[in-house]
Amino acid sequence: MEALDKLDSAILRILQSDGRATYDVIAENVSLSPSAVLRRVKRLEEAGIIDRYVALVKPTSVGLGLVAYINVRLEKHTESHKRNPMDLFRTAVQVWPEVVECAALTGEMDYLLKVVVRDMAAYSRFVMDTLLKHPSVQDCKTSFMLDSVKSTTALPV
Repeated sequence: MEALDKLDSAILRILQSDGRATYDVIAENVSLSPSAVLRRVKRLEEAGIIDRYVALVKPTSVGLGLVAYINVRLEKHTESHKRNPMDLFRTAVQVWPEVVECAALTGEMDYLLKVVVRDMAAYSRFVMDTLLKHPSVQDCKTSFMLDSVKSTTALPV
């Protein structure tokens, strides 16, 4: 897709703040017709710029009161596996429901996990029974979130 124009950016800003905004509401805000907005949104979806629509759930409202950021270091080489340790870890992370984000990093550690759990007991079970038992994991270091200063899913478009 070509570069975003001002109207595409405005539509994306509106949808990022309210994914349920109607085409009529968006059209009114960007001075287009609802059908023109629909065409632009469909084009953004087809181009993969709009990845998906989701409901954002407040963790504490569903009993998830502890957020931890875990830096993970993997074994670099292992002869016991035919697959690369990073591939094994990436596959495992996909099925761990406690992990809501996983990023590969440069530097001393290999991955950063954002883990959301009910409490310290649930965190301890996850680390001891799941994370540290994974054959690729060599070490991990955890920081706990004390307060959320800024949390957004909106990109600066």
